[in-house]
Amino acid sequence: MITLRNICKSFTSQVLFDNASLQLNEGDRFVLVGPNGAGKSTLFKMMLGQEECDEGEISFRKGAVTGYLPQENPPVSGESVINTVLDGAEDYDGRLSAEGKSILMGLGFRVRDFDRPVKTLSGGWAMRVALARLLLKKPDLLLLDEPTNHLDLESLKWLEDYLQNFPGAVFSISHDRDFINKTSRAIVALQEHKLKIYYGDYEHYLQQKADEKARLLSAWKQQQDEIAHMEDFIARNRVRATTASRVQSMIKRLEKIERIELPPETKTVKIHFPQPLRTATKVLELKGVSKIYPVEGQEPVKVYENFDFSLERGQKMVFVGHNGAGKSTLLKMLAGVIPPDSGEYKLGLNVKVGYFSQHHTGILDPRKTVLQEAMDNDRMLPELLVRTVLGTFLFPGDDVYKYTEVLSGGEKSRLMLVKLLLDPPNVLLMDEPTTHLDMASVDALISALKEFEGTLCFISHDVYFINALADSVVHIEQGKTTVYPGNYDYFLYRRRQLDKEEAETEKINTSDVQRKKTASGLAGWEEKKQREAESRKKARRRETLKKEIAYSKKTVESIAEKIASPEIYSDYVKVRELGDKLAALEKKISEFTDELETLELEAMEEQEN
Repeated sequence: MITLRNICKSFTSQVLFDNASLQLNEGDRFVLVGPNGAGKSTLFKMMLGQEECDEGEISFRKGAVTGYLPQENPPVSGESVINTVLDGAEDYDGRLSAEGKSILMGLGFRVRDFDRPVKTLSGGWAMRVALARLLLKKPDLLLLDEPTNHLDLESLKWLEDYLQNFPGAVFSISHDRDFINKTSRAIVALQEHKLKIYYGDYEHYLQQKADEKARLLSAWKQQQDEIAHMEDFIARNRVRATTASRVQSMIKRLEKIERIELPPETKTVKIHFPQPLRTATKVLELKGVSKIYPVEGQEPVKVYENFDFSLERGQKMVFVGHNGAGKSTLLKMLAGVIPPDSGEYKLGLNVKVGYFSQHHTGILDPRKTVLQEAMDNDRMLPELLVRTVLGTFLFPGDDVYKYTEVLSGGEKSRLMLVKLLLDPPNVLLMDEPTTHLDMASVDALISALKEFEGTLCFISHDVYFINALADSVVHIEQGKTTVYPGNYDYFLYRRRQLDKEEAETEKINTSDVQRKKTASGLAGWEEKKQREAESRKKARRRETLKKEIAYSKKTVESIAEKIASPEIYSDYVKVRELGDKLAALEKKISEFTDELETLELEAMEEQEN
């Protein structure tokens, strides 16, 4: 499919690839991992021909088609959603359009969205359109750069299932561990400027890495002991004439040793964030609230009606549910970002609410640098701590001196996250906080939120993140909430249990109904059999009538022809005889037609009942 041979790539003094090689074959499922800035997106661009490698060769199988999903900023046009997905393809039998609509619905779109112009959608939904177009084309190789960033949990699960049956090869960049495990058969690690394949899931990859590190460290220590022993022998015997030849031999051996080098240690940053002021037990409450969204040209969408919900101190809960169930609406009402149409919104004593959304970036001052924005709080935190936190959330070195007006959407989201963590409220409401973070940053965020002593309520598509933090799962469906204590894995387990119990109950109820029908006596059964026999008899009569009417009409046509012939119409007696037959047949046809209409009407009534 595609071969990378000894590729090299550098930017100024930064080496990204040094004699790196990789082979992708048909049907391969690989995920590319590596630290932020290591060159993952650059590798994709070189494979697409958007970047040139300094040395080496990238070759494709002749005729192979590649599809690429960028991390952000997809092309946006005035075309409708469905036309953009079809991308001008001829669709003679409607099969392609039906498949495109199915993919769109899997990614969270509704039927009413199909005709919306793509330019009216948010960036995240435009990315879903771009992804749907790629999936419909079914290229030989799919290159997906962080495809989960703009998906919710439901559409992510759909994509995981879809990719498992995708006919082509898939090569992804992802920080989502659950997605990696569900969609890949091997991890391609970008490490020390090389590409190395580790077969198995992400946990197996980590274990293999740990084993490699242990073996390398053991070999390094053994070699260091050997070198120290040789250097000690040389130092002790250099001046002795009797050992001079042995010393020279030892020096030559020492010079020929290929030194084992340990890779740079990956620093795991442990950050202790300041803790918020303690609140009352009940921190937030919605009582009897309603929320309705008007939809142009359609009935208003009723999300919540006479709805109650409360948050208590120290809870860490996640909202789950299908797209459009009302997760973000509930989070925004709790945050006070949108007011309910009716009902009460109550804040507890000493409560300070903080709200994070990847789209809620308008409060950054464009005249300030990243560092200035991060330090802009009342806590008087030392600059070293602030810069450490910024580095952990992907603002290394001089990036802290960038002005916020030049930041990308993802960078703005990360800066908003840093500001919240450096001056945390006691009620933290977060909508998809792991988007635009790498794995190390996700781990740092998890560590910070585990220590957070306030109340946390969030929405996330990252199962690893959910399981690490949530102590309860709130399932939202049709304007109602059900709380499941425990993490997401327990929620899925409990839902399967409930579905099984519901199926068993339905089976029992069906059996009860059947027994009651049987117990009602054979009289009912006999009556039913009699009705069925009568129905069959009427059906046979209808068929007989149709045949009789058709035969009579042909006979009428034949008699009419005879009467019109010269041999007959001059013979009065013959004409009269044929005329009588003709009248009798027409009467018979009329009677049979009336009977047939009555029987067909009865049959229609029986079907309706």
